[in-house]
Amino acid sequence: MKDLTRGNEAKQIILFSLPMLLGNVFQQLYNMVDSVVVGNYVGKRALAAVGQSFPVLFVAISLMIGFGMATNILIAQNYGARKMDRVRAIVDTTVTVTVVFAGAVAVLGIAGARYILLLIGTPADILPDAVLYLRIIFAGALPLFGFNAISAIQRGLGDSKTPLYALVVSTLVNIALDLAFVVGFRWGVAGVGVATVIAQTVSLVWTLVYLARKSPEMRIHAVHLKLERGIFSEIFRIGLPSGIQQSLVGAGLMALTSVVNRFGSNAAAAFAAAGKLDSFAVMPAINIGMAISTFTGQNLGAGRRDRVSRGLRYGTMIALSITLSISSCLYFLGDRLVGLFTQDAEVIRIGFEYLRIVSIAYFIQTTMFTFLGVIRGAGDVLMPMLNTLLAMWAVRIPLAFILSPRMGTAGIWWSIDAGFVVGAVASISYYFFGNWGRRDLTGGGRGLPPAGESAAENPADGP
Repeated sequence: MKDLTRGNEAKQIILFSLPMLLGNVFQQLYNMVDSVVVGNYVGKRALAAVGQSFPVLFVAISLMIGFGMATNILIAQNYGARKMDRVRAIVDTTVTVTVVFAGAVAVLGIAGARYILLLIGTPADILPDAVLYLRIIFAGALPLFGFNAISAIQRGLGDSKTPLYALVVSTLVNIALDLAFVVGFRWGVAGVGVATVIAQTVSLVWTLVYLARKSPEMRIHAVHLKLERGIFSEIFRIGLPSGIQQSLVGAGLMALTSVVNRFGSNAAAAFAAAGKLDSFAVMPAINIGMAISTFTGQNLGAGRRDRVSRGLRYGTMIALSITLSISSCLYFLGDRLVGLFTQDAEVIRIGFEYLRIVSIAYFIQTTMFTFLGVIRGAGDVLMPMLNTLLAMWAVRIPLAFILSPRMGTAGIWWSIDAGFVVGAVASISYYFFGNWGRRDLTGGGRGLPPAGESAAENPADGP
């Protein structure tokens, strides 16, 4: 467990976010390996089929992502306030909800996979493989949801290293199994699906073991799990808006995918390949935003609002510097990178077009994520939901439908940039003019100080 309420803010955010960033690099690597292997050893249609599953899965896990954010916020603030009995109750309730929800998603997802893919207009030539892959992934809902839940618990406790170790190991397992099942056994898309589920199971087991070793008081005991109504209500109240926000993102991705699918399997394959590369560019913003959320939660819980603004400033500068390097690489070398997934010239052309247009707005997206990190860490999750509703559904999706008939796939990519701009303006405006820092999530007590005040001034904590 790591105390983020003392010490140099920039150093703490770097050290806390770096393991998460590296962990997501490995997570994206093993997701990318799935696409590289099927694209090169099975074909571009298999690449497109695997790519169809991402927005569907994102919608399916959205509520659990929201509950994970709520868990992270609640644990961070209560740990900052040193209320360990309440932290233990939050852990037990989170795990109980995760197990129940994962079972329900697995059953519904397996039964409804085909209908969902038909709904988003999956091209007929890739539909059978897409259905098969999606059903296999849904069958592994418990390890997928479980790993995300335990990782949220560990981040709230200040431990961002254990999920990294788990992802390193599971990435190596996934790569080895991809090659064995697809290249060796020739299982096609089924091979990468089975490999992914096994790798996710490994990551879940790893995090559970390390949680028990590093934080024995937080050990998960299956027979002792319970759902505490008050805690569940708090998680639900905080997590539902975040879950809805993530659902809006996932549904937006499904809507964008349906627009892309109108241009055929080449566009679908390009969208899948470029989307994997795109994930690397947004990772610094996402992970530093998550680090800022935990940092904000602990410091508000400890009454140290003075540290929050400094943490945001340093975190944004760090995230922007990393994003600039990655986006430059994708802008100038995107065609070669898309070529890692397929040798089809048309797929490469469309994928490179995507990276050229979207990468110019990455720095805007990065700024949005860091400001939203503070707002979420303060327990204000309604505004991020409204932000997504505005950027995704009032701007991006309508523009994609309007511009694509006139500009082709480029119109879809420009609509993504427009959404980033609107979302960034809204989040920055709310940070400066909104009432985001007045929530007390520690079960009662002193409450939070007004802006500009701190309950425990300590000049030594500055940079």
